[in-house]
Amino acid sequence: MLKQVSELLAKCGSEASVLPPTELYNEGWLLRLVLDWFDRNRTKPHELSFFSGARWYSEALLPSRFLPQWRGDDKAETFTHADGVIGHFSIMPGVRGEARLLPEAKQFVVTEAKLRSALSAGIKNAPEFDQAARNVACMAHMLDLAGVDLAAVERLGFYVIAPERQINAGIFGDLVTKESITRKVAARVNQYQGQWDDWFTGVFKPALDRMDVSVLSWESILAVLPKDEEIAGIREFYSLCHQFNPGRVEHAV
Repeated sequence: MLKQVSELLAKCGSEASVLPPTELYNEGWLLRLVLDWFDRNRTKPHELSFFSGARWYSEALLPSRFLPQWRGDDKAETFTHADGVIGHFSIMPGVRGEARLLPEAKQFVVTEAKLRSALSAGIKNAPEFDQAARNVACMAHMLDLAGVDLAAVERLGFYVIAPERQINAGIFGDLVTKESITRKVAARVNQYQGQWDDWFTGVFKPALDRMDVSVLSWESILAVLPKDEEIAGIREFYSLCHQFNPGRVEHAV
């Protein structure tokens, strides 16, 4: 059946296609191709390079500090979906895909992939708690859960990856900055009236201080990769992603 799935996907975008081309040509599959390349080519120095023993996973669930504490908890939120995670972690058994850091983790990188959309805004119970703040808060919580020694972590980063045109249009504004993330997480913590104040000062802030937070363009990533047949194929895939995702460039929220 895997061969048949491959054949169906290969028809995407052609006259023989039996499903929308966006099922294949999207930011999720683009990110998987890029991470797979870095996984197989570990000598390339880059924000997305892999340390020894590191792995990657797409659509991992990141546990939140603000999960429900009781049925009907009106301040709570669910797990956060990460487009890509790189580092020393495990995926819990079952079908959920929950990621857990290893206590000896030296690398922990979370990526959010974009093509035409901005970062998602807040959640129902916290309208200003945007996608960047949620991811980084979950990362800090995971470091704490695993008892990771921050001083021993050699690469800790949160990266939004988007088209250069989208970045230059300013649709992310100042959302992917430590200042914005600190402000949004502080407001989220304040909803709990002191319950998580110690976590904010003793866990979240030290983690954010050590973290690299930035926006990377797909173009800049592809530009540093070798000019060989495989990378030419990834560049062509990126071009097709734009062709089949012609949506407008959104503005920052």
